[in-house]
This record gives sequence, C-alpha cells and structure tokens, in this order.
Amino acid sequence: MASSPDAGPERVPGVRALGVDLGSKRIGIAVSDISGTIASALTTVHRSKSRRHDHAEIAKLVAVEECEVVVVGLPLSLDGTHGPAARAATKETQQMASVVGVPIEMYDERFTTVTAERHMLEVGLDAKQRRLVVDKAAAAVMLQAWLEHRRNTWGRNPAADPTGAPS
Repeated sequence: MASSPDAGPERVPGVRALGVDLGSKRIGIAVSDISGTIASALTTVHRSKSRRHDHAEIAKLVAVEECEVVVVGLPLSLDGTHGPAARAATKETQQMASVVGVPIEMYDERFTTVTAERHMLEVGLDAKQRRLVVDKAAAAVMLQAWLEHRRNTWGRNPAADPTGAPS
C-alpha cells in the first residue's frame, strides 16, 4: 500500500540497542526493546583490571540481548567540547569496537546521571539503593535520549546533526 503525501514521515525501523555508560569503577548497561522505543536499565559491569575483559563482558551482553548497535555515552564538557573525559571515552570506545561485533555510536551523555539521580529521589530510593542502580539508570537515560533523537531525525542528513553527537 503506497503512502500518500499526507501520511507523514516513513516509520523508523526498530533497533535493539545496548546503552553503555562508562565509569571508572562501574559500567552501566541499558537495553532497548526490540522496537527501539523504550530503554530499560539492564545491569552493571564492575570494572576489572583489564579493559579487554570488561569489553568482552559487554560483547557477551550484546550477544545475549541480540543487539544490533551499541551506544556509548560521550561525556562532553558543559560547553559541548571534548575534554579529557570525552577523549578517554572515545579512546575506550575505539578499543571496544574490535570486540563487540556490532556498530558502535557515541551519544552525548551530559546530565544523564543527574537526571537518573533526580528520578530515583522522586521515587523514594535512599542513598544506598541509588548507588546500586545509578550507573545502569544513567545508561537508560542516555539510551532513551539516543532512541528519541534517532526517531526524530530519521531520514534526515546525518551531517546536519544539530547535537554534534558523533556516530
């Protein structure tokens, strides 16, 4: 059935994505539903002494969850520049790319931890409960923002991306 000009934009195809929030002690992991609509907190990977081991753990999650893309949080500075944290995340993402077996995109993660903390306070979690879930909650906030950005920009020229989020 052909769509009429008034039918609206073409529907964004679903995607199963794994969201990754790289931290120095823990890596927060989130996953989208198969339609690529909703992100949910999944787990936390505790950092080992080996980045290779950490990346292998993420690769296992990609396989188990049948993900087609990994979205890694890019910790830009408040002014949108690539400071030391963003450069470190970019370097680690490049290392991870050879292990996970699917494409990796990076996406602006500014304020994700603050947003996750605020939500957890609103639902009444105490400090100990928040510490246990903040990393995966921040990954879910970042992944949800990526999914919404993807849906809102589908079919547009990626070079004209107003967020400056690298892919």
